[in-house]
Amino acid sequence: MVHPTALAHRQPQRRIVRGFTLIELLVVLAILTLLAGLVGPRVLNQLGGAKSKTAAVQIADLDKSLELFKLDVGRYPTTEEGLEALVKRPGSVNGWAGPYLKGGVPTDPWGNAYRYANSAGKLDIVSLGADGAPGGDGENADIHNTP
Repeated sequence: MVHPTALAHRQPQRRIVRGFTLIELLVVLAILTLLAGLVGPRVLNQLGGAKSKTAAVQIADLDKSLELFKLDVGRYPTTEEGLEALVKRPGSVNGWAGPYLKGGVPTDPWGNAYRYANSAGKLDIVSLGADGAPGGDGENADIHNTP
């Protein structure tokens, strides 16, 4: 049996609290920073590539809608009528059975309007890319309906 005075003189045991040292935290932070630096740009490039592909798909859809317009009306919309002819009857056009697009004429993935031109039956639908200016490389490159 333990003597009662021995219990009174006993000091409470200290809890051992273990945590991370500052060095360990800095090493983990450095590793996470390196990973973000390596992986981040690749993820952003994939996102950008997706926008270019989306623009190409939208242009193909516009091209198909223009074909439907031509089947009904007998011609493509003029440059002046533009892509709006796919959602609103242009003037006194006979045979128009639209709208040929649901929800109106889309903008490109960067929020700019698609450019449309009809020169002697040769249609050109263009997105000017991320920079909204003609020419460019990568994400800034123009996307056309014709190669």
